[in-house]
Amino acid sequence: MSSGDDDALSWDGDDDLKDPAPTARKDALPRGWRAVGKGSDDLAEPEETEDEAEPTPMGNAALVSVGVLAGIYTLYAVGWALGGFRLRDRIQSDTGAVADMMFQGAMWLGMLSPLIWFLVTMHVTRRGPLWRRFAGLAIGIVLLVPWPFVMMGAIGR
Repeated sequence: MSSGDDDALSWDGDDDLKDPAPTARKDALPRGWRAVGKGSDDLAEPEETEDEAEPTPMGNAALVSVGVLAGIYTLYAVGWALGGFRLRDRIQSDTGAVADMMFQGAMWLGMLSPLIWFLVTMHVTRRGPLWRRFAGLAIGIVLLVPWPFVMMGAIGR
């Protein structure tokens, strides 16, 4: 006689549970169907190519270093803002002229340039070697020094 657990899982007339029917492949097509088109020869999962590979995660030291560099870029953006606004005020007070649209556009582009450089560098180098990311960020630190702030100072003249 079978146990109570076996009875709960079977119906009268079921096949013997010890000899299960062979299961079909997971990716097999129903009888009469045929695979056509791209990938019809191999139904297995395609292997990832180098372009589709996930970027490797950064270590703790690299994350802290990127955070410090992000802070420097943020300070650069603040420096461009302070220097640009002070320079605009000096132009307006010395000459009595209102700063033109070209100056306004350049001032705003200068303020946004450190943030744009940081984001573009992080995006472009996300799958590349880590040294390339830090080289790009270091080049940006050298190129994007907030010159209006450096020349005018925090107080202005």
